[in-house]
Amino acid sequence: MRLDIVTLFPAIFDGYLTQSLLDKAIQRELVQIHRHNLRDWAENTPHRKVDDRPFGGGPGMLIQVEPTVTCVDSVEAMDPRPARRILLTPQGKRFDQRMAEDFATSERVLMLCGRYEGFDQRVVDILQPEEVSIGDFVLNGGEVAAMVIVDAVVRLLPGVLGDENSSIDDSFSRGNRLLEFPQYTRPREFRDHAVPDVLLSGDHKAIAKWRDQQSLDRTQKRRSDLLESDNENN
Repeated sequence: MRLDIVTLFPAIFDGYLTQSLLDKAIQRELVQIHRHNLRDWAENTPHRKVDDRPFGGGPGMLIQVEPTVTCVDSVEAMDPRPARRILLTPQGKRFDQRMAEDFATSERVLMLCGRYEGFDQRVVDILQPEEVSIGDFVLNGGEVAAMVIVDAVVRLLPGVLGDENSSIDDSFSRGNRLLEFPQYTRPREFRDHAVPDVLLSGDHKAIAKWRDQQSLDRTQKRRSDLLESDNENN
């Protein structure tokens, strides 16, 4: 899989891309992640300006259409695989595990990280990207949102996790759209809190039943909306 990230601040990703499972996935060539500085496609002026004031007035600045579209055209030409275009914006569709699973089936994803007051509307009109949001809040830019999506998607790629089944039963995942059941490890008891006896029984059928019930109970208490959405999808 190839991920292209268009940003005004590519250095933000320096530490992030060199840590943990993501770094291993890159080293093992399970995923390619390329950062592209939008200013490289700006006019050749001292500040490589890519933003301007909005027509009609208003606060802040907008990222201009010309360098953005030119950049995307150029980046897409770097690889023959068609890119799935994602624009990160608070106005987009809410990112969730189902969307992560969908993105993980793509050979190539290109993400546009906004800044300031966002992009000139013609970026959307011309490029027709999928508009995606990671939540109902506003960030300084799309870079953190891009990291969230990269993290959620890359771990779903074959070979990234040590156990291929690790992601299936995660909260919200395809094997379990509910919240994950509680888990325990050594010691068996700590400060009067003991591991449930069923987990020590060796009875795998009973353990599976207990986990299913715990998952359902936890979801009912904390995220009952997931039960409603699951019924709607069924």
